[in-house]
Order: sequence, then C-alpha cells, then structure tokens
Amino acid sequence: MAVLGEIRKRPWILIGFIAVALLAFLVNPESLDKVFGKNPNILGKVNGEEITRDELNDQIFVLQQQAQGQPQEALEEQAWQMLIQSKLIKQQFDKMGLKLTEDVFWNQVQFDPMFAQNPQLFDEKGNFKTQELRAEIDRMKADNLNPEAYNNWLKIRKAMEYRMMARQFFANVSGAITANNKEAAEILRQRDQMADIDYVKVDYAAFARTNPVKVTTADLADYIKKHPTQFKADASRNLGVVYFPAKASAADDAQTLKEITALNTQGVDMGNGVESFQNNKSDSMFVKVNSDVDYNPQYLPLDQQPENIREFLKTAAPGQSFGPYKFQDNFYVVSKLMGKKPSDSIRSRHILITYKGNQAAQQAGNVTRSKEQAKKLADSIGAVVKADPSKFGQMVTLSADTGSAQQGGELGWTTEETPFVPEFKKFLADNPKGTTGVVETQFGYHVINIQDKKAGAMAYKVANLVKEIRTGKETSDKVYTDANKFIQQIQGKSFNDFANVAKKSGYEYVNPRAASRFQGHIEGIGTDKDADVLAWAFDKKTKVGDTNIFTTGNGDYIVAYLNGKQEAGLADPESVRPQIEQLVMNKLLAKKIEEKINAAKPSTLDQVAKLFGTQKAAGQINMLSPLIGGIPEPRVAGAAFGVQKGKMSNPVEGLTGVYVVVKKSVADNKQPGDAKQVAQMISQQSAQMFGQGLLKSLQDKADIKDYRIEIYNKARAQQ
Repeated sequence: MAVLGEIRKRPWILIGFIAVALLAFLVNPESLDKVFGKNPNILGKVNGEEITRDELNDQIFVLQQQAQGQPQEALEEQAWQMLIQSKLIKQQFDKMGLKLTEDVFWNQVQFDPMFAQNPQLFDEKGNFKTQELRAEIDRMKADNLNPEAYNNWLKIRKAMEYRMMARQFFANVSGAITANNKEAAEILRQRDQMADIDYVKVDYAAFARTNPVKVTTADLADYIKKHPTQFKADASRNLGVVYFPAKASAADDAQTLKEITALNTQGVDMGNGVESFQNNKSDSMFVKVNSDVDYNPQYLPLDQQPENIREFLKTAAPGQSFGPYKFQDNFYVVSKLMGKKPSDSIRSRHILITYKGNQAAQQAGNVTRSKEQAKKLADSIGAVVKADPSKFGQMVTLSADTGSAQQGGELGWTTEETPFVPEFKKFLADNPKGTTGVVETQFGYHVINIQDKKAGAMAYKVANLVKEIRTGKETSDKVYTDANKFIQQIQGKSFNDFANVAKKSGYEYVNPRAASRFQGHIEGIGTDKDADVLAWAFDKKTKVGDTNIFTTGNGDYIVAYLNGKQEAGLADPESVRPQIEQLVMNKLLAKKIEEKINAAKPSTLDQVAKLFGTQKAAGQINMLSPLIGGIPEPRVAGAAFGVQKGKMSNPVEGLTGVYVVVKKSVADNKQPGDAKQVAQMISQQSAQMFGQGLLKSLQDKADIKDYRIEIYNKARAQQ
C-alpha cells in the first residue's frame, strides 16, 4: 500500500525500504518525443496491431495494484508480455465472431479476480451488487471532481475485458475437444496389456566413461535448428560480470564496535558536559545526536522488536540496557528500555481523497482537483458511509490509496502506537467502534471507518543507539585498486581470459548467457547499477569484446564484458548450453552405440550385451505407464509392443540409454473400467492440455515486433 506505507513511519530500523509510487511510468515521454525514426509512441506490433506507450503504461498501472514493491523493470517486462498475449487472444476472439457486449461484461464482473474476493461487493445472500457498482461508476464518470478515479477504472476495466475474452475464447475452443468410445477402449487396452521382455540397456553414462564425447557449438546449433519453436528467443546478451563489493573488513567492524562502546559508557561532549548513553540528561536527544538511526518514541509489541532483545525486554526494568550487539551484520546496537504498557488494537479502513499539490497527488501524478473540491467529495462520501456503512465497499473505488483499496480499504489491526501520521492516529484513539469521519492529513482527506477495537499485548518503548558498520578508507581504497587492477589485466583480452583472471583472483564472477534488456536485475549481482549494465550491453555502440566499469551508490564496482549478442530469432547455442548439453550429448552417445551395434550385426541379446560388457535383463512394461527399471522409457514400450514375438528389435534411443528388446509375451490383465467415463476423462484432460498449449502456439507463430530497445537507446543517447 503505497500511501499507507507513507502514513506509517518505519519502525526503529527498517533497512532496505522500497518506496513504490502509485503510478510509475517507465517511459519518459519528454525524452522519447525527441527521438527521430520510429514513432516513440509505438513500442511494438503484434501481427500488425500496434502496442502503444499508453497501453504499456496502463498495463503497468494495473500490475502495480497487485505487485507493490516489485522492480519497475520487472513490471514493464511482465506488462509487455501480458499485452502481447491479450492482443493475440483478442485477435482470435474477433476472428471467431465473438462479442463482449456490455451485458456480458457486467454479468462476468463478479467472477473476475479483481472483485470476486471482495466480500463487501456481495449482499448477505451472496448476490453480487452489480447495479450498485454500475451506479457508482456512472457517478464517478459524471463527477468532474474526481477525473483520475474514472480514468483508473477504465485501465482496470480494459484488463478485465481481456481476461473475459480469454475465458470465453478458451471455453469455445476447448468445448469442441471430445473423445469417443473407441479412443477410450484403446486407453483401457493399453492400461490392461503388459509385455514381458528381455532387454539389454547400454547406459549413456557408463558408455561415456570409456567413449567420451565433446558437445560442440555446432552440435548444439544443429539440435536447435531441428526444434526451432522450442528455441525462439528474444534479443539477449552474453555477459561476463565481476562484482567488487565494498564490504566492511574485520578492522572496520572492530572500529565500529569501539566507537559504539565509547558512546555507551565513556560518552561525548553534548554541549553541557560529557554524557554517555548510560548516563545522560535525555536518552532521545542523545540518540538523535549520536545514532545512525533516528530515535523512535513509539511503543512497539515484542514481535516488532529486534529478535536480539526480546528475551531481555520481557524481564527488564525501564532504564536497563542491552548490548552492544550486532544486527543484520551491518550494525552495532545498544538498546535501552524506556517504558512499557499494554496497547489496544484497532481495526480500521479508509478512503483517501487527494488533491493537486500534496504528497499523495505527487505520487499519483494525474490529480487535478483542488483542495476545496477534495474536501467536498470526502464530506459527501463520509455522509453516505455514515448513513449506510455497507456503501463503503462501493465508495472505496474512489480512493487514491489503490493498494488498500484492493483490500476494500482495510488497514488491518493496528495499535495506538502504530506509526500513522498524528491526525490519523488521533482519530482512531479518540473514537469508538463504528465511528466514521473525515480527517485531513498531508496526504489529503481520509474517510475513516473504525470497524473494531480490542485489548492488545504489552508494548515497549526502546531507545536504540545504532552505529552502521561502514567501509573504511583503507577497505574502499583496496576495492578501487582491485577493480582497476583487474581492468588493466583484461584490457584487450578474450572473454576466457576475463573469466579465468576473475576466478583465479577469487573475485565474484557471474556469466549470464542470455540477459534480456528489461529483466531489471542481474542474478548474482543485484545492485542499483544492474539496469545500467543491461542498457550498456544493448547499446548499439557497444561491441562484442567491450568492457565497462560501473560504480554503485554504496561504492561497489562492477566490471562488465560483452561476450556475445543474440538478436531476436533462434537462441544462441552457447546461451542454452546448460539446458540442452546433456540431452545433445546423449544423442551423440546414442549414435555411437547404434553404429557399434549395427556394425556388429548381433543376432541375440547375449551378443549385444557382450559388445558392451553388460548383462541381459528381464522386465515388464506397459504402454500407459512405460516404466522399465523404474525409469520412464516410452520408446522402449513402443518397441516392446511393436516388435514381433521372439524377434529382436532395432536399437532404441531411450532417455537414459540405448535399448535392444525381445518380446516374450503379452498378457491381458483385465481391470474394471467404464469406456464412457474414460472418454469424459480424456476430453477433460485434452481440453486442459490444449488450453495450456494454445496460447504458446499463438505466440510462437505470431509476427511480434519489439521496438523498445531501439527507441530507448535513442532516448538514452540524447540524455
């Protein structure tokens, strides 16, 4: 909840806080409008249909309502893929002559995830309040005081329409998938028949120990060409990345401990004499002046206190302290108990009406109403909810706090010490259960409804003297020296040299073989400069073999090497080597094994076994459950039922080895089973499998153009 996250001030030590704006637009219109060439507002096409910048921004907005805290870049790529899929489905929807009428839309609203989980939109009998919701949206549309709320509804509605079209499209297509009794009878026959076989298995791993094979790039490429739809790839880059983190050393750790110990017991001159954390005129003032984390005067329950001090707090008296102790490996802390008292819990919900110029409106970015208009709207909502609290669920769609609005405006259970802004907190403390009122804060006007109150657990006020374990100059200098020394060592060298020097020197090295432009972060690195590394790698000016150095916000260094460029098309063989190398190796081994068998022309299984120093084995296999030796081998099952009785099969390339099979007999083990029920089961399974594969097939066959890299690179070059 973005706005709520600002209302609630952080606890005493909240590290790594991520503030996500209500509307985060990844594309800067002002910069892109300067780009010449492709229209900067057209980011791509799907079978000739344009994907506009506004559409992408709207999809990002919808995702942000459900994915607060995710990286913007990750949301953009997710939004992009959803737009592609939505357009593909709509194209098929239109080709089939299907229509999403207004009546169909409103009949389906109650089943959409956006509303289906909100109990306030259903009456006591479980009926969805369709007419009330429609009336509220019509009022929103006509209300010039709240234009952004209606615009946001239109974005959400568009996403809902795509989901409805998808459900209708898949239902129509999968409904035509059936199975007849003959298919069912065949399934039952395959289930009941069991083949008794003798066989010889030449295991790939065992054969490779004496007959090693090397999988070349050409081998990988040949396999990819034979399976093109499996390896259709977007543009990517093969990178070498070496990370030089400015980690605090043992000496830095010891220095920080020395500093906090001195502050705790020896003290510093506070202006009116020397004071320490143990002996001072004001604990709060001492912390404000000497701590790296601000003083927090709030009472917090035990589960919100650092785990290190929970046992101490249970028995400590006010004035007692604990520490220094290390927290999260980044801080030393001394904690002093200032007081404790029981805290009541309050369950509430709110609707935020904001206006142009305040903090929440700046985050939203598209608020135009004045303060007076916001006050008038909030008062009218408050009056409606006071008269009929059940209307709250309808009014919550007007809230600028879209995060809490998705939960019906719910803020959950909070205490009187929960870090809300003062005006909000005072209303909760001063009013009984059931009260509804309008409160003004720096974020706008809140329509607050107190749902319940109950006695809470013991809460503790703690003064925390905190010192961050910072990287000292000596450590920073060493990191800088290491990074520059590495650059000098690999300047003009090959990628293998780059990787070998990094590994030999013990540096943190990763090799993302297929990094995409909009993946947001580099696995194994995870810094504030990852996006810059990716942007550099995709810049047209960056050539294979180029290197670059990046400095993070906290003084770390990243050295990147561009090892390869993969444009959209079939995947670069080396980028998928980890996924397919073993499979390709098995195929090469199978070829060698089969050539050896065919050259020897054995007439018995014993002769085959002798060729490879292995043994003949016996087993049973079934077409429906093709297990041999506990391993699924469907091709072996096919050979067992396909070869004539007493005859030896040709070599069979299995998943784990090459098999030669002799069928001894086939037994029928009749089991109960109704062909009609089996046919229904096949139809259901086939429909599910078809639905899962259909969208992928549509995407594989589609003509998809992505202009984002070109457009963004041009914009980046002009900055």
